[in-house]
Amino acid sequence: MLQFANAKINIGLHITGKRPDGYHDLESIFYPIKLYDGIEILPADELSMQVYNYDFPVGEDNLCTKAYRLLAADYDLPKVQIHLLKGIPVGAGLGGGSADASRVLTMLNTVYQLDLSQQRLETYASKLGADCPFFIRNSPVYATGIGTTFEDVTLDLADYKIVVVKPSIHISTAEAYQNVSIRTAQVDLRAAIQMPVQEWKYLIKNDFEDGLFRRYPQIQALKAAMYESGAVYASMSGSGSAVYGLFKTVPNATEFQSHGMMFSV
Repeated sequence: MLQFANAKINIGLHITGKRPDGYHDLESIFYPIKLYDGIEILPADELSMQVYNYDFPVGEDNLCTKAYRLLAADYDLPKVQIHLLKGIPVGAGLGGGSADASRVLTMLNTVYQLDLSQQRLETYASKLGADCPFFIRNSPVYATGIGTTFEDVTLDLADYKIVVVKPSIHISTAEAYQNVSIRTAQVDLRAAIQMPVQEWKYLIKNDFEDGLFRRYPQIQALKAAMYESGAVYASMSGSGSAVYGLFKTVPNATEFQSHGMMFSV
């Protein structure tokens, strides 16, 4: 079976507290975008995984093989080989790893007729990582808690071209949290996204930006370049380093050549 796992962007991201378990409480709007990884699952003698189009080690901690083991602990699954073709940049704040793991869960559910409900799949996904359950639902949500408590929201950005630029900077989640300030949210994101999009830049903020912009001024410069190129709204996604902009028309790719790799979705 071959399927595709899509990325997401964060529209606003507030870090509101640190929990006793070490996780942080957050508020954010998760929005799916049409930027994909390809995943194929084939029968095999042993569990294995092959990754294409990106050079990184695949070990026991890989979320896709963790997803398999999570279901195999409860169900009699045969061994499989997972082929992953990366199209979503890594270390970008676009949720690629979480999307891949959640897609593996849904594919195994389909192929081996486990008849797991969406709610049950979300429960399994929550054991893999904070963003993972979103990719089971895969529709716009207001996310709270550690990013696993969802409230559906009405949001359609089909009238805009979403341009994502990934600079040659890899930011781990741990590094991002080292540079963030915890504070009470000043804006209700559910209300803010109902405002005209051109007003968002005055209302909607990603709390990771301040600390990471100080550490990596080139990311701040990329966001400024988005606005200079006509973005109605621009923001770093998640914990970075990718920056996205909402445009009425797609800008010329040469405008971002010095900033990183551009994707129009």
